[in-house]
Amino acid sequence: MEWTDAGIVLGVRRHGETSAIVDLMTRERGRHAGLVRGGGSRRLAALLQPGNTLHATWRARLEGQLGLMTVEPLTLRSDAIMRSAHGSFGVTHLVGLMRLLPERDPHPGLFASLDAILDAFDEPAHAGELLARFEMALLVELGFGLDLTTCAATGGNNDLAYVSPRSGRAVSRSAGEPYADKLFGLPTFLIGGIVPPSLPDMEEALRMTGFFLSTRVLEPRGLALGEARASFLAALRRALHQPRP
Repeated sequence: MEWTDAGIVLGVRRHGETSAIVDLMTRERGRHAGLVRGGGSRRLAALLQPGNTLHATWRARLEGQLGLMTVEPLTLRSDAIMRSAHGSFGVTHLVGLMRLLPERDPHPGLFASLDAILDAFDEPAHAGELLARFEMALLVELGFGLDLTTCAATGGNNDLAYVSPRSGRAVSRSAGEPYADKLFGLPTFLIGGIVPPSLPDMEEALRMTGFFLSTRVLEPRGLALGEARASFLAALRRALHQPRP
């Protein structure tokens, strides 16, 4: 058996003295691991960093085997991302989220979203927005997508301002105001707003996506949101309040 595909590095661990087992999110085959001979060398170690996109060739006698993998660089972005605190914590959180997906289960749309997000993740003005959008996309892929198109109470699509934590559906301003303290605010950038989101908008969006990830995905598995996500938010606040040189 043999295939070639693009893959984003999610993690790597040493195997023996010179080899490494790399975990990739591939475009067509989902999360897929393989043994990279010489993966512990300085040259290959630089490639096998979380967030890098590689061209991978996998070979095995049987489909269910770990298999041997050779890799070549496509987009090496890990150094740029890791130079900022929000980038370092953000990538750690993103690769952790990808491990919620079943192995070898294709998610080409999610691969494309992750690849695009990582290209722009070093810019703090966009990082919070990108992470919120990615978490929403992941909820969809896991079968827990939010419905932000119509009001859960009226069925209309005008002046949507809230999200119900119970149903995951949008609520209009008039229908939601009496219960505003029990609802999430709906940042306009999640429903097509053209104004760049403010830090409070990004924080509210991430508060909402974090709630649904926790209650619908993680807690049923006995898991919780990792510390990297909270550290990402703290670093993002510092970066956005820091004056530009």
